[in-house]
Amino acid sequence: MLVHLLIGLAMLLLCLMLQSVFVTTCLRWYARFRIEHSRGSTRLQDFGLLSITMMLMMLGNLTQIGMWAALFMLIGEFDSFITAFYHSGVNYAGLGYGDIVMSEDWRLFGPLEAANGVIMFGLSTAVMTAAVMDVIKYSKARLLGSTES
Repeated sequence: MLVHLLIGLAMLLLCLMLQSVFVTTCLRWYARFRIEHSRGSTRLQDFGLLSITMMLMMLGNLTQIGMWAALFMLIGEFDSFITAFYHSGVNYAGLGYGDIVMSEDWRLFGPLEAANGVIMFGLSTAVMTAAVMDVIKYSKARLLGSTES
């Protein structure tokens, strides 16, 4: 069981590092956009900015689901990647349907992946909330600037 726990924790650490790459890439890109458009942005640009931020965060989560699915395939739990990906997504999202279960040997991966998903969805939500708040701030400034003219 200790080996299983160590493998699961290594995967969790790998996923944390990967999401850190997605978050820093997203935030640097976002900050660069704001610097280049320091005088303000249009509604369409704000829409694009938020959409890309959300897509990058979701891509990070889907990549991690795929990584867990690949691990499930590697340890021989599933014959099909589609089934492994589905099971991984259910674990990651914390749904826990129970329609597909892993063997007793590897069952510990379920709660580890669920913990991974909770952390990553929380982090993704924080990034998206920061982006929305930033858009609101710039929109407010744009509106106040247009009423003063």
